[in-house]
Amino acid sequence: MSIPTAGTTQAIKPDETKSRTDFNKLQKRLRRLTGQAIADYNMIQDGDKIMVCLSGGKDSYTMLEMLLSLQLSAPIKFEIVAVNLDQKQPDFPEDVLPRYLTERGVPFFILEKDTYSIVKELTPEGQTYCAICSRLRRGNLYSFAQEIGATKVALGHHRDDIMATLLLNMFHAGRLKAMPPKLLSDDGKNILIRPLAYCKEKDIAKFSRLKEFPIIPCNLCGSQDNLQRAMINGMLRDWDKKYPGRLDSMFTATQNIAPSQLGDRELFDFESLEDKRVVMKRPMSREGLLSVVNVTLS
Repeated sequence: MSIPTAGTTQAIKPDETKSRTDFNKLQKRLRRLTGQAIADYNMIQDGDKIMVCLSGGKDSYTMLEMLLSLQLSAPIKFEIVAVNLDQKQPDFPEDVLPRYLTERGVPFFILEKDTYSIVKELTPEGQTYCAICSRLRRGNLYSFAQEIGATKVALGHHRDDIMATLLLNMFHAGRLKAMPPKLLSDDGKNILIRPLAYCKEKDIAKFSRLKEFPIIPCNLCGSQDNLQRAMINGMLRDWDKKYPGRLDSMFTATQNIAPSQLGDRELFDFESLEDKRVVMKRPMSREGLLSVVNVTLS
């Protein structure tokens, strides 16, 4: 079923009523979770200029749609500008995003940088492109955000991305680290927000299919086999099917951290625990202790 974009009208046949109802529930759920994440982490303030990083994938399309929807009803005013980084990958359809954004009435920029050639040149044979590609992409986008005066940079990572990053860092980097919903970049110049942090990938995928977004596949990293992230994502999807609620619990765990129950000596002062111990002023004698035990047992 084709779902019209916001602002258009389309007759709904009687046999499409249930599908329309299901779509409305899905859209409301994504919108509610996006709004909740924005509120919980104070992602957007009055007068913000939000640079929405649009890759042409399902996640960034969905993020843009949610932000446009919230922009109409939010009690504050904020500006949205979409930015796509054309990395000059072979056969990249350069007309797709400009046409879509023009039809949606969204201001946009297409930033052309040949990072594709650099990634191919710098990546050793047999290694994955992701690390170098993402670093170059971030650098270009963050610099451009400064050029256009954007106060926030919106990224399309969702709940499953955050969980996958957590497990990747645990399994392969020895770090208990994920992707926060809101972050100050290392150089201190950009505030990054992830409005879809509470949204499930399967909901986003379904929404994208129903909206019939013009998806642009990644022909760089998407062409590589045995990517660790792809393996982790497959494991998470399997868990979600077999153990409903497990991913929700994992995500909640990232928001309920107990430093004293982990082992990071920089995060918690284990060395001075002796100084904090409560010592009894009058230690109980051995005879007194035996009396208490005897009374308890009698």
